[in-house]
Order: sequence, then structure tokens, then C-alpha cells
Amino acid sequence: MHYQFEWTPVLSQLDRFAQGAAMTLALSFGSILLGTLVGTAGAIAAAFGGPWLQRAARAYVEAIRNTPFLIQLFIIFFGLPTVGLQIDAVTAALIAMTVNLGAYSTEIIRAGLQAVHRSQLEAAAALGMTRWQLIRHVALVPAFEKVYPALTSQFTLMMLTSSVVSAISVEELTAVASQVDSQTFRTFESYILVMFIYIGLALLLRAMFALIGNMVFKRRRVVARARRQARSARIVPLAQAELTAAVAGSAK
Repeated sequence: MHYQFEWTPVLSQLDRFAQGAAMTLALSFGSILLGTLVGTAGAIAAAFGGPWLQRAARAYVEAIRNTPFLIQLFIIFFGLPTVGLQIDAVTAALIAMTVNLGAYSTEIIRAGLQAVHRSQLEAAAALGMTRWQLIRHVALVPAFEKVYPALTSQFTLMMLTSSVVSAISVEELTAVASQVDSQTFRTFESYILVMFIYIGLALLLRAMFALIGNMVFKRRRVVARARRQARSARIVPLAQAELTAAVAGSAK
């Protein structure tokens, strides 16, 4: 079987792919912001709340982690209107992505909170800090720093998961690819292009989150600076050795 690639019909629709990518990023950033807030509240409830709050947080996390995202999306988009809550597809997608990311963020941040040494919490309490001050200044910041890589990986995964919302006709990147495919009959070209766009978006998000992490967390900046200095310390002697060898060789 011979297949002739023809990119012109697909590349002529680049403006539509750009609009789809913009919708994907808008949903991703919106759900990242809201999902992180939900996850932070859930993690605080799970780590420092009373028994009922801990049970509620655990039930929320288990319910979301053990059900497909598509089912969660359908419950929100098709289920809420049956009880009188009319929402459009984009809003339903944003809510579903927020709820899903919030559950995973809850578990990730909770692990960071529990990794904070108990002696730090006891010392803060001995200094007269209130419970909220203790959580905010002693527990949350170190916890976020510890789990930041895992959290940003989950953010990137959520951006990729946004392709599922094409099932409710949200015109994000995957939906645009499906439309272009049905109009041009260039299946390989349409989805190969989208694949590379997703790779580009994922790399962009990871680079952006790495930059933000180095700006926000002082210790990460110190570690990054130390690594650069160590790398320079290895490179400079090597360059000097190569230069010495070259001079010796030319002298001969």
C-alpha cells in the first residue's frame, strides 16, 4: 500500500489550529489556577483538618482518581442540566478539568505537607504562631517547593488531557484536527501536525514552570547557581588542559 503525503490542505488551515491551541492553553491555564487552589484547600483539609474534613478530602480524591475523566466530563455537561443548571461546553470543560486536577493536586500537596518535619511545626507553635500562620508560613511554602516538580508534571498532563473535551464539541486542538481531517481527508497529516503542536506546548509549559520555580523558590535558585558553578569548574580546567596540549603540540 502506498500513501502519498499531501500537506498543503492541512497547512492551509494553520489559523484554525492556532485557534484550537489557544483554546487548549486557555482551558489549561484556567484549570491550573483553579485546580491548584482546590488542591491546596483539599491538602490542608486532609493534613490539618478534623476527622470529617479529612474523610471528605479523601473521598473526593478517591472518587476522582478512580473514575475516567470522560465520565466526570459527561456528568458535568449532561448531568447538571437535568437538575436545572445550564452551562455551555467550555464552562463544563473548565469545571471538569478543575475538579480533576484539584483531586490530583490535593494528593500531591498533601504529601508535601506531611513531609514537613514535625519539629518545625512544634517550634512554630512554641513561638506563638496561630494555626493558620503555621500552615501558611511553615508548612505550605516548603511543601510547595518539595512537590513543585510533581505538580508541574501534573499540570502538563492536564494540558494533554484537555483533548478529551473535544467529546463535548469544545473546539480545542484535537477537535480542530478532527474537523480538518473530515474536510480534507488527510488523516495522517492532520494528526501528525497536532501531535507536534502538543509536543511544542508541553515543552513550552515545562520551560515556563521551570523558570517560575527558579524565580519563586530561593533554594531552587541557589541549587541552580551551584550547579552552573560546578559545571563551569569542570569546563574551565578541561579547556585549559586542551589549550596546554595544543600549545605543546604546536611547539613540537
